[in-house]
Amino acid sequence: MSAISTHVLDTARGCPAAGVGVTLEQGDQRGAWHTIGEGETDRDGRLRTLTKEGASLAPGPYRLTFDTRRYFESNGMPVFYPSITVTFETADAEVRYHVPLLISPYGYTTYRGS
Repeated sequence: MSAISTHVLDTARGCPAAGVGVTLEQGDQRGAWHTIGEGETDRDGRLRTLTKEGASLAPGPYRLTFDTRRYFESNGMPVFYPSITVTFETADAEVRYHVPLLISPYGYTTYRGS
C-alpha cells in the first residue's frame, strides 16, 4: 500500500469518481515542488499507488492535485473547479496518510482519512 493514498467521491451523482487524474508532489526547503507520483482513480474512486509500496515519507509538505476538469466534462457536468489542489504536511515517516476528496461541480471537501 502507498504511504499516501486518496479516494474521490462525487457527491452530486452519489458515486465514486472514476478516472480522476491525480499528481502527488513533495515540497523542498526552498519552496519548490517535485512530482513524486501520479495516477488515476479506479472505478471505486481510489488511488492506492501514488508512492512505491513500502516506501516511507520524509516529514514535510506534500500536495495532491486533482484534474477535475476532465472528470466533470466527461460526465456532462459544469466545470467551476478545473483542478483542486490539497496541500498538507506529514509529521511521521512511518504513518500512512489517506486524503479523501468529496467533489461536486460547485464545491469540494477534504479531510484526513484513515
